[in-house]
Amino acid sequence: MNTTSCTGCVFFDDSTKQTASAADAGVCRFNPPAPKAGDEAKSLWPVVTAEDWCGHFTAQRTAARAA
Repeated sequence: MNTTSCTGCVFFDDSTKQTASAADAGVCRFNPPAPKAGDEAKSLWPVVTAEDWCGHFTAQRTAARAA
């Protein structure tokens, strides 16, 4: 497991499945939900995999999650 990937991030939520995607998929709760293409009445959290990463990750957030 990569410690700088989404799986180590406090904002990674793998308990919510919005789509029938990969088994290691989850949603990123850092950014707000975005409108679903072609359906203005529904918004979705960004879907990410456990091994994805972004610029919002910091060791400080990981430490806060462990506390």
